[in-house]
Amino acid sequence: MLIAVILALAAGTYGFRVAGVLLRDRLDLPDWSRRLLPVGAAALLAALAATAAVTEAGRFAGWARPAGVLVGVLLAWRRVPFVLVVVGAAATTAVLRLLGVD
Repeated sequence: MLIAVILALAAGTYGFRVAGVLLRDRLDLPDWSRRLLPVGAAALLAALAATAAVTEAGRFAGWARPAGVLVGVLLAWRRVPFVLVVVGAAATTAVLRLLGVD
């Protein structure tokens, strides 16, 4: 049963992606809609990142994780190499949890 559900979801996902490519020239969107699509994608990604940074299992994740994410954002904004961004964010979270900040 589980395999059938996975295969159905995979086929549906593939169908949506293929439909986008096949219908691209047939669908005429207004100019305002074309301008808003990239903004909508960025807003959706930002909302997903914010939710993952602040919640865990539907509840507040504690202050250590958002603090680590904030350090990662600041390091990325300063154009620090990506490896150091990840290490800095993880180290901040780990140190805060070690100090008892939940």
